Amino acid sequence: MPVVDALVVILAGMWAGTINAIVGSGSLVTFPTLLILGYPPVTANVSNNLGLVAGGVTASVGYRRELAGHGRMLARLLPLAVVGAAAGSLLLLVLPAKAFSAIVPVLIVFGLVLVVFGPRIQVWSRTRHTVGASNPRSHVVALMVGIVIVGMYGGYFGAAQGIILMGLLSTLATGDLQTLNGIKNVIGTLVNVVAAVVFLLFAREHIDWWVVLFITIGSFTGGVLGARIGRRLPPPVLRAVILVVGVVGLVKIVFYP
Repeated sequence: MPVVDALVVILAGMWAGTINAIVGSGSLVTFPTLLILGYPPVTANVSNNLGLVAGGVTASVGYRRELAGHGRMLARLLPLAVVGAAAGSLLLLVLPAKAFSAIVPVLIVFGLVLVVFGPRIQVWSRTRHTVGASNPRSHVVALMVGIVIVGMYGGYFGAAQGIILMGLLSTLATGDLQTLNGIKNVIGTLVNVVAAVVFLLFAREHIDWWVVLFITIGSFTGGVLGARIGRRLPPPVLRAVILVVGVVGLVKIVFYP
């Protein structure tokens, strides 16, 4: 890989790692960058997935304080994310891209709507249940099903996975926005790890290891920076960042595929 291309990939990986830690949609930076540099779509997608794992790990570690005391929720949701991610990554290897990518804009819009109206839905739900009660069972079931679906999407492509996850969590899970962002980072990272394992086992011919290396370098650093920035953002600002990035990502996918 030429030196200039390597620097471009590292910078793209750094930005992706930063934005993934704060909100998600880092793949909307790295994936198009790799396409512009001439990499085939499947190679770009697979290599990008492997490279972004490091950024997810550093972002999750950066949110360890917010995650304290939420082990039970993670224990319930992570196995579902594993199942979804494995299914989605296998679909990438057997289905044409258009079969799944057609629904991506719908999922992004759905996630953004949940981010906007999630708090109001939570307040409305609490008024219909006794004070101190846990989430209604319907919310728990919907969240579990949603995690499987988002895991499938993340294993297949992953762009805007964080936005959809945040919308889902802010509507159906309990906790402040920063805590939910930390949970989002852990789930998103696990989805990437599962997809990476599937690609290593069944799609090694699509892996460009130089791309993986340089995205790893960038995303590792970006994850550290993103966690530090994201943890300092007030909930309204963080929600605004999610909306802006989500709309930009939606425009990119719909009008500039």
